[in-house]
Order: sequence, then C-alpha cells, then structure tokens
Amino acid sequence: MEWFDNFWAVYSNLVLTLGTNALLALSIYLTLSCGLLAMANGAFMGIGAYTSALLTMNAGMPFPVAIAGGMAAPMVVAFVIGKPTLRLSGVYLAMATLAFGEVVRIVVLNTESLTGGALGLNGIPQSTQWWHVALSLAVVLFALGRLRRSKAGRAFEAIKLDETAAGLMGINVDAHKMVAFVLGAAIAGLAGTLNAHLTFFIGPNEYGFDRGVEILTMTILGGINSLLGPVLGSLILTLLPELLRGFKDFRLVINGLILVVIVLFLPKGLWDPARLRRWVGMGSKA
Repeated sequence: MEWFDNFWAVYSNLVLTLGTNALLALSIYLTLSCGLLAMANGAFMGIGAYTSALLTMNAGMPFPVAIAGGMAAPMVVAFVIGKPTLRLSGVYLAMATLAFGEVVRIVVLNTESLTGGALGLNGIPQSTQWWHVALSLAVVLFALGRLRRSKAGRAFEAIKLDETAAGLMGINVDAHKMVAFVLGAAIAGLAGTLNAHLTFFIGPNEYGFDRGVEILTMTILGGINSLLGPVLGSLILTLLPELLRGFKDFRLVINGLILVVIVLFLPKGLWDPARLRRWVGMGSKA
C-alpha cells in the first residue's frame, strides 16, 4: 500500500476538501429545495469556522465541543436574521443575504483582538481526520434523504412550486422556510469547522461573496432534483482548479461561465433523474 500512502500524503487535503465542499453544496441545496435563493452560506461557514477555532485555540475545548459550537453559532444567527430576511423572495432575498455576508466579513476585520482581523487565525489544531469528513457527509446525506421523503420534505417541495398554494393547503410557509434556513446554516457551519481544523488557517476573505457564488455554482451545476446532484457539482468544481492550475486567476470566470451554460442548456443540472430515465427509456426502445 505504499502507493496509497504516497497518494494520501500529497492529496489528502484535496480529498477531504471534496467532502467539506459537498457539505456546503448540500447546505444550499436545502434552502433551494424550499424555494429560497439565500446566499448566506459562505458567511455561515465563516461563523462556524471562527467559532470552532476560537473554542479550540482560546478555550481549549475538545474537538467534538468545537464541532457542536461551530454548528450552533450559525444556527442561532440564522434564526435571528431569518425573521426579517425570509419575508423577502427571489433576488431581494439574495441581495439581503449577500449583504449579511459582507457584514460578517467587516465584523471579523474589525475585531482583530479576537479574530486576528485581516491577518486571520493561524495555528488552528489539525483535528479533522478523514473519518470526521466521511461520517459527517454520510450523516447529512442520510438525514436529508429522510427529510426529503418526510412530510416536511413534501412541504418544502410544495412551497418551492407555489408558495401561495402551499399556504392555502394549510402548510406553515414561514416555519418551514425557517427550518430550511437554520438547518442549512448548521450544515455550512459544520463544513466550516471541519475545514478550519484541516487547513490550520482561516481568514475573512475566505467567506465572502466569492465563496457564496462558488457554493451556489456547485449546487446548480449538479442539480437540485436529487441529493447526488450537489455532491457531483462540488466534486467537479473542486477538481477543476487542480486540472486547470494554469488558469487559477480565472477560476471565478470559469465558474460563472459554467453556471450560465448550465442554466441555458441544462436548467435542472447535470444530475437530473427525470432526464436520465428518459435517456434510458429511449435506449431500451432503440
């Protein structure tokens, strides 16, 4: 197994980043499944990362406590800001949540004594192991799969299709939106916690507008009609910079072009079960 040891020594961070990015894509999948175009997941990731890092570095807390704190902090923040922002919809909600992300970045920059400001936090304990990422991804996929088939999941789908009709059917639209928003924040915070304790360093610019667009691109690229879609999208966009290292300065341009192409030609993403069934049916007829 020497080849595997060599491979893991070189690419372990990349492999584990695939898992954390999959969690991020699933976090925004949850809000999109409820018809919410919320772009705050990058900020929630940052809140989780900084909270967990401060718990381990300053308070000496064990890693499980840091994980719990990294998930709880963005959940609380999401609940607080969700009250006013979830009354908005569409592009207005996207603008409001993007503005919130910028507020978080400015707060981090101006609390230098606590967060390190523009210099970020360095020397975070490398507590994240491969099984932390694998177990987290498996648990989130299992939980979202159960949620998708539950009464709440069907309510999410109804709200996404027609919010007014869902309300007339007796669905508590505001409560279900809040649940999707808060749970999405918890998953993003989990990804931030695992990533922070993997890379040793975090800085405020890692969780700004660029990160929010990247997370959305992953999910739209893969498709939101299945849990495998966001995972596939995150896999492609995480590996793409490695495959195109010479074009790293144009990473966001490439992400934007991919998003435009997908929206125009594959509006339901790469992984669309209905389209795959049609192709299989056409193949069997042939």
